[in-house]
Amino acid sequence: MENQTPPTQTDAKLVGVISYLTPIGLILAFVLNNPKSQLASFHIRQSLGIFFLGFVCSIVPFFKSILWIVPLVAWVYGFVGAVEGKEKVVPYIGDYFQDWFRSL
Repeated sequence: MENQTPPTQTDAKLVGVISYLTPIGLILAFVLNNPKSQLASFHIRQSLGIFFLGFVCSIVPFFKSILWIVPLVAWVYGFVGAVEGKEKVVPYIGDYFQDWFRSL
């Protein structure tokens, strides 16, 4: 059995960025986050929450026409945080994502 070395900051940052690139990127980030990195896990949780928010906004007619901008702005905010390698919580909703998906 081989010892797994802890992920470097660059590896964790790359996994965080990948998590924001389509749902397939999110799944790939889950797979690549082994061993788990705190930074990568943070961005995986944020990305998952943003994708769910976007899904909800796309199926509710009122949200579809008016609030489509909310998941877009949240995605940009989270993506920029991942590129910078920082744990920037999406305002207003990011703390909920971290709580709801804390087991990831």
